[in-house]
Amino acid sequence: MVIMRKGSLEYWPHRRAKRQMPRVRAWPAIAEPVFEGLVAYKAGMTHVAMTDDSEGPGKGMEVVRAVTVMEIPKIYLYGIRAYKKKYLYTEPFAEVYDAVLAKRVGIKAIKSNDLNALRSGAAEFERVTALCFLDAGSMGFGNKRVMRFEVPVGGKDTAEKFAFVEKWLGKEVKVSDVLSAGEYIDVTGISKGKGWAGVIKRFGVSRNVRKATGKVRHVGVLGAWHPAKVMFTVPHAGHMGYNYRTELNKRVLRVGTAADASTVNVKGGFPNFGNVKSDFIIVDGSVPGPAKRLLRIRKALRSTEKAKVPQMAYLSQASKQGA
Repeated sequence: MVIMRKGSLEYWPHRRAKRQMPRVRAWPAIAEPVFEGLVAYKAGMTHVAMTDDSEGPGKGMEVVRAVTVMEIPKIYLYGIRAYKKKYLYTEPFAEVYDAVLAKRVGIKAIKSNDLNALRSGAAEFERVTALCFLDAGSMGFGNKRVMRFEVPVGGKDTAEKFAFVEKWLGKEVKVSDVLSAGEYIDVTGISKGKGWAGVIKRFGVSRNVRKATGKVRHVGVLGAWHPAKVMFTVPHAGHMGYNYRTELNKRVLRVGTAADASTVNVKGGFPNFGNVKSDFIIVDGSVPGPAKRLLRIRKALRSTEKAKVPQMAYLSQASKQGA
């Protein structure tokens, strides 16, 4: 009997994510001194009417696109991390003006000797990155602890990167300082968890004939007589979902501040999230995970499209509670 499967082995094995903060393994090479990434929380989806500015058949026409709204928490830059010969050299910390947050994150006061030594040898480093933390408690849901993450910065050389990060030490990083409308980003997050799933849901195999074995929702045979073993490609029941996934080339349609939050909130609030209260972005299409999922954002790694400011004519604020 031949097993007709539909499940993909592109990602294998399917491991459950170990931590909420995804790891980004590759970053783009940018010559300008900018932050190459951010973090956000997924609020929900709605739709917009916008002018199609692509080179496709619908160019110039008004189209309706599904979009995702992501809220940006408070992000502070508290330190510099320098790498020399692929090893960590030093990481001086800045004094954060919020003493409560500084105590919770365990930030030590910066030492001028460390900073001077780092500044004098900046040209010898291989990489210079920014150490940031987000105040998850400011979102009003989920984990209340302070979460740290590392963000590379752009620049022609390490000296320019160091000067850029030093300028931001101890300051809050806003979404408008990193992203702008029209550019492309990659979004990494954890997909929705489905728990333990059988082969029908997990791999899409056909149901068995009822009179064949007395079982319906299982595979007919686990493999050939020889080799006398069960191959890993044979569909099995197991864990499904809650995996790290990356969506490439998501276009940023709008970058908004907390003052503009009322213009993006839907009637009754986004399901399982509520209303957006802080800075936010709107991206074209969907992103991994359910509402309230923590997402890593980076500048697009593979995009060849030029940034063009989109022309949106309408943003739906209708209730999504019945969706």
